[in-house]
Amino acid sequence: MRSRLLRRRSATVAWIYVAVAFGILGTIVAARVLGLEEFGVFATALAAVGFFQVLLDLTVEESLTKYGFRYIAAGDWGRLRRLFRQALLLKLAGGAFATVVLIVLAPFADQIFGSQGVETALLAAALLPLVQSSENVFATAFLLHGRYDLRGAYQAGSTGLRLVAIALAAPLGVNQALAAIVVAQAVSTAAITILGVAALRRFPPAASRELGEDVPGIRSFVAQSSIATGVISLRTTLVPLLLGIVAGPTDVGLFRIAQTPQTGLAAASSPARLVLLTEQTRDWERGEQSRVLAGVRGYTLGAGGMMLVAVPVFFFAMPWLVKVVFGSQYDGAVDAARIILFAAAIQFTLGWTKSLPVTIGRPRLRIVTHGIEAVVAIPLVAVLGVEWGATGAAVAVLASSVAFALAWTVVLARLRAEVAARDRDLHGALQP
Repeated sequence: MRSRLLRRRSATVAWIYVAVAFGILGTIVAARVLGLEEFGVFATALAAVGFFQVLLDLTVEESLTKYGFRYIAAGDWGRLRRLFRQALLLKLAGGAFATVVLIVLAPFADQIFGSQGVETALLAAALLPLVQSSENVFATAFLLHGRYDLRGAYQAGSTGLRLVAIALAAPLGVNQALAAIVVAQAVSTAAITILGVAALRRFPPAASRELGEDVPGIRSFVAQSSIATGVISLRTTLVPLLLGIVAGPTDVGLFRIAQTPQTGLAAASSPARLVLLTEQTRDWERGEQSRVLAGVRGYTLGAGGMMLVAVPVFFFAMPWLVKVVFGSQYDGAVDAARIILFAAAIQFTLGWTKSLPVTIGRPRLRIVTHGIEAVVAIPLVAVLGVEWGATGAAVAVLASSVAFALAWTVVLARLRAEVAARDRDLHGALQP
């Protein structure tokens, strides 16, 4: 049993790192083939798609994981099936809404961003939220079987298809590259749909039944998760959009290059976060809260130690890395990349903050902490982006990451106190 678990974890790490490599290669190919100005339009269009996709889509995956494990523990297979059916309908509706908004916004895009070509780029990518909407629902079926390794394999395949799409279509232009990405995503979603349905059928058969008394809790969970995801999008996707408005698409392209350390480190922690989400949610539902918090502490210490070694190395190597990987035309991204490296290290060390609110059933914690992050980042981008472009936006990201870390320090201290008090009460109740 132990060796099988180790193999699954190792496979998850390997597949997700392959996915990371494919994703970064896609950015490199697009940047080199399209050139500075066209890559800026490409990055701006993807930022707009990402913003509306996250903002308007309902985040049901977290409630699927939380309540899915609950129904599995209770053997309530009818409610599990009902939960998946409702989640799928909500995701499809959210993806369709985001696509419609992008199509409506497109005619005004050139004027908003002060550059030609953004309108047609948005139209080329507008279907992406719709074709991608259902993939996380079916991917969650793998997590409920404990098969995060299969989830990682799918992620690698999906990013691999995107890389192929960019490599084949980028020489033809921005619009062709974005349209090819949509086609690649459609193929990936079709694949995960087939595999996800098969995974769901592996659970014991049962007729779908109403969620009953769980409906208010599930609705609240989905609402809070969706608000939290929307707040997160204010930092991750609104920042480049706002930068595009105040500084233009070219600076968005430079900022996208500068975000490579952030993308890489976020993806590097992804296997651990996936394992934490699956195993700690299961442990929390079993009443093993202290074990979950011990895992959080171990992750923080280990990740922090890694960053103390990695950050100085990459800081001094950054000018060479940007020139060799992306080309000398992107030298303007070096200072921004160095600044974002520190923000990425903070976020890597606190990678557990993505899964812990789901594990403990308090998604509102993400609303509060990421809300603080957004309140710091957005005004700073508007002010500093005008003066220093991508570098100013990077300073805003670093400042918001520090604020985020301070907020979670307070939250975790309170949570530890709650769990300690609960353990003392339980221990006292068990005494003769």
